[in-house]
Amino acid sequence: MTTTIVRIASLVLGGCIAASMLSTPVFAVGGGSGGGANTPTCKKGQIYDKRSKQCVKQQGANVTDENRTDYAYSLAKAGRYEEALAILDTVKDQNNAEVLNYRGYATRKLGRTDEGISYYLQSVKLDPQYAKVREYLGEAYVVKGRIDLAKEQLNMIKAICGTGCEEYQDLNAVILDPSKI
Repeated sequence: MTTTIVRIASLVLGGCIAASMLSTPVFAVGGGSGGGANTPTCKKGQIYDKRSKQCVKQQGANVTDENRTDYAYSLAKAGRYEEALAILDTVKDQNNAEVLNYRGYATRKLGRTDEGISYYLQSVKLDPQYAKVREYLGEAYVVKGRIDLAKEQLNMIKAICGTGCEEYQDLNAVILDPSKI
């Protein structure tokens, strides 16, 4: 009888642990200057609310444009590009360097490189000192086989943050070995 109770208790405890693991937000991989790299991702139809630190229903969610932008980047870094674009569509200020950069990133990753480049160029126009957009623009140029233009972006990044910053190192690695994209 005691063995049966211990087995049942173990199963219940294991089930509780598994359930709690499945309901916990997952953190996106990636780093950089954007806040989205450390923002958890939620299941489809939800958005991570930084204030409450939990996933909430996307519809009717009262989260800031910055929160939405960071969450879209988190989704994009997790490979959920269409969802990232849908979240970016909900941002009120579309004329924002980060919004345009992340829109470029998601569209490029969907294989629409020329469209991605157009978003990156708009972002650069708004904030020429934004190293992350220059890294992604350089990566897009590598995809297009334009290593000369990628190296121009690498030099711009060097002027912005030096050779030790992540953006410089990442783009340099891609230029040296395009298979890293």
